Amino acid sequence: MTTPALLPLSGRRIPPLNLGTSSFPHHRATLRLSEKFILLLILSAFITLCFGAFFFLPDSSKHKRFDLGLEDVLIPHVDTSKGGKNLGGYLIHGQGHDEHRHREEEERLRNKIRADHEKALEEAKEKLKKSRDEIRAEIQTEKNKVAQEMKKKESKPLPPVPVPNLIGINSEDPTDKDIREKRDKIKEMMKHAWENYRQYGWGHNELKPIARKGHSTNIFGNSQMGATIVDALDTLYIMGLHDEFREGQDWIDKNLDFSVNSEVSVFEVNIRFIGGLLAAYYLSGQEVFKLKAVQLAGKLLPAFNTPTGIPWAMVNLKSGVGRNWGWASAGSSILAEFGTLHMEFVHLSYLTGDPVYYNKVMHIRKLLQKMDRPNGLYPNYLNPRTGRWGQHHTSVGGLGDSFYEYLLKAWLMSDKMDTEARKMYDDAIEAIERHLIRKSNGGLTYIGEWKNGHLERKMGHLTCFAGGMFALGADGSRDDKAGHYLQLGAEIAHTCHESYDRTTLKLGPEAFKFDGGLEAVAVRQNEKYYILRPEVIETYWYMWRFTHDPKYRQWGWEAAQAIDKYCRVSGGFSGVKDVYSSSPAYDDVQQSFFLAETLKYLYLLFSNDDLLPLDNWVFNTEAHPLPVLHLANTTLSGNPAYR
Repeated sequence: MTTPALLPLSGRRIPPLNLGTSSFPHHRATLRLSEKFILLLILSAFITLCFGAFFFLPDSSKHKRFDLGLEDVLIPHVDTSKGGKNLGGYLIHGQGHDEHRHREEEERLRNKIRADHEKALEEAKEKLKKSRDEIRAEIQTEKNKVAQEMKKKESKPLPPVPVPNLIGINSEDPTDKDIREKRDKIKEMMKHAWENYRQYGWGHNELKPIARKGHSTNIFGNSQMGATIVDALDTLYIMGLHDEFREGQDWIDKNLDFSVNSEVSVFEVNIRFIGGLLAAYYLSGQEVFKLKAVQLAGKLLPAFNTPTGIPWAMVNLKSGVGRNWGWASAGSSILAEFGTLHMEFVHLSYLTGDPVYYNKVMHIRKLLQKMDRPNGLYPNYLNPRTGRWGQHHTSVGGLGDSFYEYLLKAWLMSDKMDTEARKMYDDAIEAIERHLIRKSNGGLTYIGEWKNGHLERKMGHLTCFAGGMFALGADGSRDDKAGHYLQLGAEIAHTCHESYDRTTLKLGPEAFKFDGGLEAVAVRQNEKYYILRPEVIETYWYMWRFTHDPKYRQWGWEAAQAIDKYCRVSGGFSGVKDVYSSSPAYDDVQQSFFLAETLKYLYLLFSNDDLLPLDNWVFNTEAHPLPVLHLANTTLSGNPAYR
């Protein structure tokens, strides 16, 4: 019996499994007494006990007061006519002060206790007259009041922070008519995907375009959090689809609620939701997105409560309880998950002035720096309890990929001031090039996977992002090797294009091998699918920006035509199960990352370079653009997170 493959879901992803979430009943089936009434009875008994105790205590007027260890007792007073010296509104008396005043004080306390006791009894009598439904309704009203008060606290305005100088949010249309028409086609595909989601899956995380209903995976728990809405916002804005953008903003403002009993992936929620909300905030300036991002970040922080500070893979948004995927190397955390938080968390500290987010991700970095790495490589698994590596499996594809990406982008996002991140990136890439990058018999450069001392000659679609990463990191590389890394990026782009070109549908498979005479071709049936992934197109876009070689636009257009021809259905876009079949079956899922990444990268590929220029913007692993934070900015340099 074979087990199903573990399928990573989107750009730099970990494999999802349909793991159920535990839940607890909200109330018992029967309820004899309300919680509030029980509390009242307990309170009444306590008051009665206190009241009775006063009658059994000795008359304190016949004894000295408790020795407070002071020669004098300070009592608020302003009248100095009876003797004593006034000091700032306080009168100093000796220990033999007026006993009559003391008896009056005790009598006043007795009267207050009697009144409180009688009031509690009256409330209890009133409760007994009410029906069970009325009592429940009152309890629910009280709960709603508390929830409203908490909501008010959560929506409290954040301290004002000057937004960094944002360049390239808008751009002129391309002057070339052919390029302009291609970009317009991508925009039309986006409208088709969005409008069908709005009609059939609104508020759900994703869309089943053939069944025409909402869809969700276990990475989002059991809640309808509108993942597609949040993920697509910045793409809508960049494309100038402002009516659609306002629809999404309105839903987020009124319906996006993180106080739900739902277990979610920390990694996925960070890159899709926090990344998406932050990008929407920077592009539009609408405060609601910043507030929601900070609220959600607070819900993720309990995931870091581990012995090492390495976060759990999943956390319950309501209880804060975290855990790891059951299949992940004896309960380990995953490199690509805990290593793909830096960009978003640094921006959270910048916007809030609270260093907690920055400190969390820097703690992870410091811990990794201290650890030994086999052959200079980072294994994909790390146990958050022991701080030790799990099985020695290293990949630039799923489970490892975006960790390396975020080392480079931490340096870029800091205006190239975070040299520690750049050094870690350079060290890692040199080890990857020594041990994982090979050339096939047919001359194709590929990146294999290291498993327990053995190189597996297989490359995943997810790994194809690395071509763009090498190009992005070429400038600033060691030993004047910029040309080398730009060439390496071009070679990876070529290999990944071949994986598309050698299929029937001209769409790339999930994984492809370089064994036994077969090159850049999927062998197993469960590796022949295409689920609207962006990584190959992402690399085309980066290579276009750095080289302006027209072949990258041509390759991107081939992919766009294939997606429109084979993945488009009347209810949106769907992945296909076999890219080598002329009549493929659909998987009936329109992934949120299709709108966030695939269509955005295609649109940027056919746009001018002054739209989101790479000197000013850094894209997170879900293609959400975040601005470079120049350290010369006085707000940033004065932020405690960066001191």
